[in-house]
Amino acid sequence: FKLDHRPPCPHLVSAMAARIPVRLTAEQVSAAARGLSPHWRLAENSANLRRTFRFNDFTSAFGFMSRVSLHAEKADHHPNWSNVYNTVEVTLWTHDADGLTQKDFDLATEMDKASSSAGLSE
Repeated sequence: FKLDHRPPCPHLVSAMAARIPVRLTAEQVSAAARGLSPHWRLAENSANLRRTFRFNDFTSAFGFMSRVSLHAEKADHHPNWSNVYNTVEVTLWTHDADGLTQKDFDLATEMDKASSSAGLSE
């Protein structure tokens, strides 16, 4: 068995890089955060976005997660979240970029929209 030590094809490298979202600068993160609900919080180092959603009951919380999961699957961007009864804790960041990307802000916006029709109690 012989290993091929040739450099990777530049087109392949370019295609792979194009699939990884670009990490936002601190200025871009601040600007994007201004467009979100004030309930979203940036981590100290702007490494992630966090929000706690409180709904009227478990069914509303689960319905919210179901609606968001459909969007997340389409966008190929999945939240780090947990649910206990009527509460959904969310942390968003892009693993591949090791920080926040436009995908995180897009998903946060979708979560805000989905929560407004799901019995949000905040």
